[in-house]
Amino acid sequence: MELILKDLKPQDAQNYLQHAIAPRPICFASTIDANGRVNLSPFSFFNLFSSNPPIVIFSPARRVRDNTTKHTLENVLEVPEVAINIVDYDMVQQVSLSSCEYSKEVNEFVKAGFTELKSKMIRPPLVKESKIKMECRVLEVKPLGTGGGAGNLVICEVLVMHIDDSILDENGKIDQQKIEHVARLGGDWYCKVDHQSLFKVAKPNTNLGIGIDQLPASIRNSKLLTGNHLGQLANVQSVPDIDPAFTDEKVTHIAQYFSINPEDMEQELHRHAATLLDQQQVDRAWQVLLYQSS
Repeated sequence: MELILKDLKPQDAQNYLQHAIAPRPICFASTIDANGRVNLSPFSFFNLFSSNPPIVIFSPARRVRDNTTKHTLENVLEVPEVAINIVDYDMVQQVSLSSCEYSKEVNEFVKAGFTELKSKMIRPPLVKESKIKMECRVLEVKPLGTGGGAGNLVICEVLVMHIDDSILDENGKIDQQKIEHVARLGGDWYCKVDHQSLFKVAKPNTNLGIGIDQLPASIRNSKLLTGNHLGQLANVQSVPDIDPAFTDEKVTHIAQYFSINPEDMEQELHRHAATLLDQQQVDRAWQVLLYQSS
């Protein structure tokens, strides 16, 4: 399938984009108008764009069906402040309820059962139930168009963060395993970040990795090692030396069983290395892969 987006109906383009560009974090935005009326609404067009200065951006888009604007957008144009509350799994159903299109006089804090908490530096209240809350000054609102579906970038500077002690580690930093972030996908789909879905990817060091093109051909062209496996192996500064002290019972078994068939031995070593790489044991995987040349 190939899509020329300008040829699609706006609702179709929106459907493809929201399913493809996911998961998206949720900005649960509390705003206030010039008359002091509070609004609370979630937006999945949201992310962090700078840490110095600390800038986040969310986009209350014009409604696709009738091209009307949302109360949040109207409020930040009147009072350029917003409280952004991070959504976790414990509150996701209430957050969804708050997205109902209530009239401007209705306070979604009340409708969705959330508790208003006075902010320190801005007028909109915080959501007490959110474990991470950010008080923000709106620096600019940049319209991206005038038709239905057009976004409005609300560019915010984070002034204050409030973080619940329950999600901190022993060093006072946020423990990713203690907050079950929720994110939006397409349609009615959401996803939850928990211990079952979390995994680590080692960041490239300040020294350059050798790259996949510099891996030995037998490894680079392996039928068992995936692109992810090759990426792990290539994130080293040089091909490791063979460690004469390296021991591995499975490697010993493979060597004994496949000693008369080098090709089968290589396949089994690659299979074992793949298992080690899946367990983030990159150094051991390298020693397994280097075994035949030792």
